[in-house]
Amino acid sequence: MLYYLVKYLDEYTNIPGLGVFQYISFRAVIAMLVSILISAVFGKKLINRLRILQVGETIRDLGLAGQMEKSGTPTMGGLIILAAILIPVLLFTKLDNVYILLMLATTVGLGLIGFADDYIKVFKKNKEGLAGRFKIIGQVGIGLLVGCVLYFHPDVTMRRKIVNPTPVVAESQMQQIENNYVDVNTQVTTIPFVKNHEFNYSKIISFLGDNYEKWGWIVFIPIVIFIITAVSNGANITDGIDGLATGTSAIIGIALGILAYVSGNSIFANYLNVMYIPNSGELVIFAASFVGACIGFLWYNAYPAQVFMGDTGSLAIGGIIATLAICIRKELLIPILCGIFLVENLSVMMQVYYFKYTKKKHGEGRRIFKMAPLHHHYQKLGYAESKIVTRFWIVGIGLAALTIITLKLR
Repeated sequence: MLYYLVKYLDEYTNIPGLGVFQYISFRAVIAMLVSILISAVFGKKLINRLRILQVGETIRDLGLAGQMEKSGTPTMGGLIILAAILIPVLLFTKLDNVYILLMLATTVGLGLIGFADDYIKVFKKNKEGLAGRFKIIGQVGIGLLVGCVLYFHPDVTMRRKIVNPTPVVAESQMQQIENNYVDVNTQVTTIPFVKNHEFNYSKIISFLGDNYEKWGWIVFIPIVIFIITAVSNGANITDGIDGLATGTSAIIGIALGILAYVSGNSIFANYLNVMYIPNSGELVIFAASFVGACIGFLWYNAYPAQVFMGDTGSLAIGGIIATLAICIRKELLIPILCGIFLVENLSVMMQVYYFKYTKKKHGEGRRIFKMAPLHHHYQKLGYAESKIVTRFWIVGIGLAALTIITLKLR
């Protein structure tokens, strides 16, 4: 909104300096600063309000050091994160941009699902929260929306070089631009560590015949649904000790912001030989707001936490990360970039499967880890909570760096 006001003033007045708002880098930095400020100011007020309402977390005694002392800590702090993302995005981005609208829909949609879960736990005194099937339905619905928009919307394009230029280009399929390049709607994505690292999802169903590309949505949309569901649940599982999910998400957000900037800038995309995605540069501002929101929330969520984000925050940040990666065609980098989420998820799956398998085979269930998810395993080993979080952050930084250099490792 502010972007359009400043643009109008720049066009019809002689106020110096307003033109700087046209630069994505400037708006991204301002958005991050505003996001941190909102987290700091709004966060303190919300925490006090939650305490008055006695919106406290119910902690089960799992035998972990310092765990029971957290009982009664305000939860639903994800509202701080949502406000700190949405307000700067609404102020500083182009709201007619399809990618921004999609990110807003994902943030609000998954935030509402998480809020419903927290509300039932806190106010209805139901420890189970929102039934798992309803969570999955909501996540699948968001994934379906994202997949359909990215596949069918005419503004979702990638710039491709014409190998054999022809005098006439079908207007219904692509728009002719200078230097024998076209902006075309195609479901090509990035494969890490592979030369000419691009892959078209529709090739999976090439056995359908010459017109297989028009059926590409059969593959693309289910993949999008799976990624969004998996990453949002991964973030939810990682949110188990103070500052772990928040700090890890901030690191991931920085990496995605860099990748979005490269993908949305024709000069850098051409230099690094990565796919250029027109109009995706606005996602840098969203990523900056996301990082600012996580950093600002960490002010209150770092050990010892004054507030927990709850599912309101964890489901939303996981969905944001997944959708942002898909929009810039870097979703296949998620296993590397979100390695912390992946390992946390796998530790739970391995623990459950191995327990059931050994119980069926030996009559007694056995465990791989002392406790799952993985961060609780290290707590059981006697590591201090702050040390576990810091070391997970260090691993996350390494994974983020590896993700970025995959642009040149082929």
